[in-house]
Amino acid sequence: MAVGPRVKSVIRVKAGLALAAAAILTGWLAVALPVRAAPESPSEAPADALVTKVIYLSKRYPEPPPLSLLEKILDDEGVQGARLAINEINQTGRFLKQHFELVEVVAKRDEDVLNLVRPILAEGPALILADLEPSDLLALSDLPEAKTSVIFNTRSSRDELRQQDCRANVFHLMPNWAMRADALAQYLVWKKWRRWFVVHGTTPPDLEYLEAIRRAAKKFGAKIVDERVYEFDAGSRRTDSGHQQIQTQMPLLTQGASDHDVVFVADAGEAFGDYLMFRTYEPRPVVGSQGLQAVAWHRAYEQYAGTQLQNRFEKLAGRIMTERDYAAWLGGRVVGEVVTRTGKNAPEDVRARILESDFEVAGFKGIGQSFRTWDHQMRQPMLISGPRALVSISPQDGFLHERFLTDTLGFDQPETQCRFEQ
Repeated sequence: MAVGPRVKSVIRVKAGLALAAAAILTGWLAVALPVRAAPESPSEAPADALVTKVIYLSKRYPEPPPLSLLEKILDDEGVQGARLAINEINQTGRFLKQHFELVEVVAKRDEDVLNLVRPILAEGPALILADLEPSDLLALSDLPEAKTSVIFNTRSSRDELRQQDCRANVFHLMPNWAMRADALAQYLVWKKWRRWFVVHGTTPPDLEYLEAIRRAAKKFGAKIVDERVYEFDAGSRRTDSGHQQIQTQMPLLTQGASDHDVVFVADAGEAFGDYLMFRTYEPRPVVGSQGLQAVAWHRAYEQYAGTQLQNRFEKLAGRIMTERDYAAWLGGRVVGEVVTRTGKNAPEDVRARILESDFEVAGFKGIGQSFRTWDHQMRQPMLISGPRALVSISPQDGFLHERFLTDTLGFDQPETQCRFEQ
């Protein structure tokens, strides 16, 4: 059918307008959206909002500086993860008339952290993200006024806190030593690297990790062919002759060991473990607290939208997310998951919900993460990471469990020594 000149003109005008509109829209999407900042959480809660307070409790413990000048000295580790979580759950909460507030309480190095938290607990049970060393964590959990609070451990990996020193009001977001050792053991056994030469330090965390390594070897059929302790004062790479001292020490320390596949190091305080890499007498991989590690979070992790979480954190904090940041972020997300879905924010309601069999929280690791009822440890996949790249994720293929594959990492229910007080 023939089309007249006037109709053709109208078609051309409409087509032109459509193209112009598309160009404007495309330009807006390409330019405006990527630079648009995420909405900030409102500073004050609406009058009719359900307000949930989350306490971030920490202390300025003495910590050694990083071994490398490439690593920043951090004075905000942990709390930045909590801040990000609160910002995120407030974006959801504002549609549900819910508001979340983060109350940051940080004790000085010589200050008693309990004196700071008692006035808060005097107002009633609390939801606490506890970035505390084991002694302070236990002291907090044993306060009579804290018995009905929910305390999330975001710092300590000590196994005893999940075993004989477990507390009914404490939930562990940080993986314990047993989970770390088991995650590495599964990968090493999968690789058929079953002969381990263990080198360990003398600090309490070093010895705790050593026991976890011994347990993992027995559990997964590996063999510790030799154990040696590092007791020297490692030289400093920042001095003119430090590298020469280390270059001499490490081959001597590892010389004459029985035939082995890997050097498994337990150096939780980062005093010497990094110096073992490329300096052992035999050319062997270094795994454990340095080298190839099992961690809850790593800067190189990108899977399951991990990149997006990394980017959001870096935008907020101006640095990479650490394991303590991730644990604190996870604690905030657990609270948000309960409150936004149930509309209840009392600590007893939060506790009841996170112990239900169908509870899980998204932790950007591909599966829902939940708490074990027998020791309150969060079950979660562990990242097997080198210094700059993700190598694998445990549990490994072939390591099975009747309920949760993640229960192959750490203390399963039949072997737990935890007995909660009734």
